[in-house]
Amino acid sequence: MDDEPKTAPIPIKRRPDSMNLDGETLAPTDLEPSSPLSSSPPDHAILDTPTLGASSPKLSRNPSFSGSSSYQDDWDSIPPLDRLTVLDLLDNFALPQQLEKLQKGISAQTDKVRRSRDVFKSKTSLARERMVEEWRRRVPSADERLDRYRRRMRQRVEKLGRQWNDTKSVSLREKISFIGGVMNIFISGYLIGGFPQHFHLWYTAQLIYFMPIRIISYHRRGMHYFLVDLCYFVNVLLSLSIWVFPGSKRLFMAAYCLAYGNNAVAIIMWRNSLVFHSFDKVTSLFIHIMPCATLHCLVHLFPQEVQKERFPGIWTIKNSEPGSPTAYANLLSMLAWSSIPYAIWQLSYYFFITVRRRDKIAAGRPTSFTWLRRSYSKTWIGKFVLSLPEALQEPAFMMIQYCYAILTMLPCPLWFYSRFASSAFLIIVFAWSIWNGSTYYIDVFGKRFQKELEAMKSEVMKWQNTPDVMFQSPLMTPHPDAPGAPTGSISAPEGDAGKATAESEKGLLSAMDKPAGAVARATAMDQIPLLDETAPATATTTSLDEGVRDVARERKIPKA
Repeated sequence: MDDEPKTAPIPIKRRPDSMNLDGETLAPTDLEPSSPLSSSPPDHAILDTPTLGASSPKLSRNPSFSGSSSYQDDWDSIPPLDRLTVLDLLDNFALPQQLEKLQKGISAQTDKVRRSRDVFKSKTSLARERMVEEWRRRVPSADERLDRYRRRMRQRVEKLGRQWNDTKSVSLREKISFIGGVMNIFISGYLIGGFPQHFHLWYTAQLIYFMPIRIISYHRRGMHYFLVDLCYFVNVLLSLSIWVFPGSKRLFMAAYCLAYGNNAVAIIMWRNSLVFHSFDKVTSLFIHIMPCATLHCLVHLFPQEVQKERFPGIWTIKNSEPGSPTAYANLLSMLAWSSIPYAIWQLSYYFFITVRRRDKIAAGRPTSFTWLRRSYSKTWIGKFVLSLPEALQEPAFMMIQYCYAILTMLPCPLWFYSRFASSAFLIIVFAWSIWNGSTYYIDVFGKRFQKELEAMKSEVMKWQNTPDVMFQSPLMTPHPDAPGAPTGSISAPEGDAGKATAESEKGLLSAMDKPAGAVARATAMDQIPLLDETAPATATTTSLDEGVRDVARERKIPKA
């Protein structure tokens, strides 16, 4: 045994570093013997077996993550597969740590929700306190409410005074207009019956008086585009025929046809009414009816000798033989000679008003076209005009207006040759204006006066019973000098002096939680004594009525 040769220990050396496919050096994982015959290392040569909790050698599995330290550490924590144990798997799961982390997250969210709830609650209470403080600050004190009440009452008294003065001035003006309208009818009738040869003087005097007033009033009211309507144009033609061209047969015939045609029938179409107290309505009726009455006097009531000398054109037309060159009193001549000035007026109106003033008319300036379009929008002719394109509405209106003028001028030869037919026509037209005036007095003016009385009555009742007015009024009581009244506030009735301020503050603090009517009833006075003199005496007014009967009693305001 001793002679056996001792075998020398086999030297152990590390295997050369292995290379991966990308050329990176792999860390040595085991030891290999120097003998080429050894295919596996002996048991005692395994020196680097990982233990629990020990870190394994570094391995790089993916070259793309070789530069990342986080991913490198993750791969470093994984041991080689041939040395991976169950303990390594359990260690990688780390269930207690994950559970602890989840529990910490839940606790953090719970704390966050609790803090948000506390912040929201504090903000809500803070906002409520701020709102209450702001509301308390805005609620006026008793002195301020008393001053406000006095100021409101003073303003209303001044307003009533102004309305009373305006009513007096309007009543005076309406009385003057009424007297003027009645006297106008009386003088006109007297002149027609007694001195028809002077009626054109009366007409001219009224024209000089009425027209400047109408021009000024319409300019102030923004209705001056009505001043170029056909009715004013007819009055200009008649004035020229009377004073400038009395021998012109064509001008007189045009004025006669337009006055008896379009101008007279406009009393019915435009609803002119004989309202004596309205200066504006009397002027409108004068513009439409007085040219017809003047022409009736010039043609039928004028003495022949004076007519031949003063108005030779009229005398020539009346005494011309049928078919002669001076016979203009036939239907075709009347229509022809009246259409020429009508066309001149219509084209001038269209270019100077409708076209050049289109922007102002679109901005709201009224014209005869806009008035008729609004007034007759529900009739068949108004619906027809409005159904057309907007560019064709005004030309269609002008054509309809010309056709209407032709229809009204068709009976003019009858009015010219027959005195009784002309008188009957004037009576019918004038009676129609009287009917419109009676309708205005009974249906419009009477109802308007009734509505004004009801409005005044409702306003007085509102002063007495409206919760808004009461709530803004101070807590007035009949004992300003009560001995138990607290300083700095309006005194309460005897026995309630100590409770007045507390109840007032309590009512103000609970105002947001109560209906408006309840707050008003709780804080307002029963009646405003300045407006309710006949109110029955209550427990709070008995002691006052024993000494003072004056309704407008003075209230003492305590000094601050």
